[in-house]
Amino acid sequence: MINTTYSNASLTINLTALKKNYFSLSKKLSSAELAAVVKANAYGLGINQVAILLSRLGCVKFFVATLDEGIELRHILPNAKIFVFHGAPSGAEKEFVANSLIPIINTIKQLENWLPHSEHSAALHIDTGMSRLGLTPDECNQVEYWHAFNIELTISHLSCADNTEHPKNTEQIKLFKKLLQSIPTKYASLAASSGIFLGQDYHFDLCRAGVALYGINPTPFNANPLEQVVRLQARIIQIRYVDTPQTVGYGATYTVKARSKIATIAIGYADGYMRSLGNSGIAFIGDYKVPVVGRISMDLTTVDVTSVPDHILSQEIAVDLIGPNNPIDQIATQAGSISYELLTGLGSRVDRKYLLEEDQIK
Repeated sequence: MINTTYSNASLTINLTALKKNYFSLSKKLSSAELAAVVKANAYGLGINQVAILLSRLGCVKFFVATLDEGIELRHILPNAKIFVFHGAPSGAEKEFVANSLIPIINTIKQLENWLPHSEHSAALHIDTGMSRLGLTPDECNQVEYWHAFNIELTISHLSCADNTEHPKNTEQIKLFKKLLQSIPTKYASLAASSGIFLGQDYHFDLCRAGVALYGINPTPFNANPLEQVVRLQARIIQIRYVDTPQTVGYGATYTVKARSKIATIAIGYADGYMRSLGNSGIAFIGDYKVPVVGRISMDLTTVDVTSVPDHILSQEIAVDLIGPNNPIDQIATQAGSISYELLTGLGSRVDRKYLLEEDQIK
C-alpha cells in the first residue's frame, strides 16, 4: 500500500534483495573480483543509496558512464576506484586527475590526449566484436608506446552474452585473449552481468555487474536466478463504471465488452510508464490481475478492475505495475522493450523508497 506519503507513484527499492544479489554473483566467481556498474543513477535506483550499500558490502571498484557521474560518485565514495566508460573528453583530462577518476580509453585520440598524464592510472577498451566503443585490433597492433601508460585494466564487451549458445561469445573471448598478449595491463575484464553466467573462462580478473545486481534477469532463456529488487506502484484516483459500447482513453482504442469497473491511476508516460503498454500491459491489485485498457496518457493510466472485490477497492490501495506477480522483465516484454529501458526511464515524479534489514548487511 501507499499510505505514508502523498506521492502518486512510488518505486520501492529492496536493498536487502540487492545485497543478496551482490553476494550471489560474488559466489559465482572463483578468483575474479566483482565490480558494480552504477551508471545512470544506478539504473534509476539512486546512486547515493546503492553505492553506499555496495561499498559497505565490500565492493571497491565501480563503473559509471560519464565524467559528471564519476565526480558525483567520488563525493559519495572518497576511496573507491571509479572507472568511466566514455573516457575523458578532450580537454577534461585534468578533471579526471583532480577527482582520481580512471578514464577508459576508447580511441587513439583519447590515448594521445592521456599521454601527458600517463603516470596516472588509465583503463583501455578494446573492441572484440561489438563495434561500438574501443580500439580495433588493428589500432591495438599499431600502438608502439603501450609501456608509456599505467594501464590498470583492459576491458572488452560481449555482444551476445545473454545467449549462452551464441558463437559470437567464443569469437570474442579468443580475440580478447590474443590482444591481451601485447598490452601491458594489470587486470583484464570481459564479462558484465550476463557474461558472469558463461563460466569461469569469461571471468578473467574482474566482472562488471550492472543489471543483475538490480534484479533483472541476466539469463533471459532461463528462470531468473536473482532476487527482484524493485516494485512500482501507483495510486487509484478514481473508479467508474463503464458499459458497452463506451470506449476508454484517447483515440477510443478500447471498447468495453460488458459493464466494467475502470480505475484511473496516477502514473503515465511522463513518469516512465511506457506508452506501448496501452492495451497490452498487465498490472495487479494483490493477486487480482487488472489489465491496462486504453492508451497510456502523460500522467494517467486506466486499468480494468472488474475482477477485484469492492471491499478491496474501498481501501487505500495501490496498483502493482511492477511487483511480485509481474516482474520487470515480464512488463518490459509486454512493452516490446527491455528491462534496462523501463528501469532507467522511471522519472523524478516517482518517489523512491528504500527497504533494508540493517542486521543483514554483514
